[in-house]
Amino acid sequence: MPELIQYNNVEICHAEQIVLRDVNFSIQSGEMVYFLGRIGSGKSSLMRSFYADMPIESGEANVLGYDLNTIKRAKIPYLRRKLGIVFQDFQLLIDRNIEENLLFVLEATGWKDKRVMKEHIHTILAQVDMSNKAYKMPHQLSGGEQQRIVIARALLNSPELILADEPTGNLDMTTGEEIMDLLYSISKTGVAVIVSTHNPVWPKQFPARNIQFINGYLKEIPTDQLPDF
Repeated sequence: MPELIQYNNVEICHAEQIVLRDVNFSIQSGEMVYFLGRIGSGKSSLMRSFYADMPIESGEANVLGYDLNTIKRAKIPYLRRKLGIVFQDFQLLIDRNIEENLLFVLEATGWKDKRVMKEHIHTILAQVDMSNKAYKMPHQLSGGEQQRIVIARALLNSPELILADEPTGNLDMTTGEEIMDLLYSISKTGVAVIVSTHNPVWPKQFPARNIQFINGYLKEIPTDQLPDF
């Protein structure tokens, strides 16, 4: 299987403070990986580095065929189109309905044919069980429904990789379980999925690789040795 991310001895800094050091990490197509650790442990910083929103201080870093040490600013949008991002706080445009939210993304990434775009949107909405919500406004949806729309948005450009940063952080446990089940099923289609969380329940319920963030370092741990965060 091809490696989508390959980090060798990477160091990441923020405001001249070392956030993570000696990062050695890779992920292949169709893998699911949990980033586990307390808030502030560096999970989001590492994710942001994957789409060139957080610079690499040192080491070798390759994401989806792009060398992050040499990538030109003009190429960053092309890197970002190859991955989907699921945010904890949804970040939907509140002044337009769901179809218009998704049309906005397609237009911004170069799609032209409105008929094809709308057909594609409804196909993606069906994948996340939101077929009947295209004309709803975001405020008319529950938190779980909004997160399904965010996942649909992440899937629009057929990404090789989805980054989900605390995707259940604003949801109750039952709804969170439904969202994790959806992300888990997406990984089974060949799309790699990385989930950042400080909730140890999900890795036990939906087993995958576990990477623990502790004291600025990464450590891979088996599911039966997961600590409470």
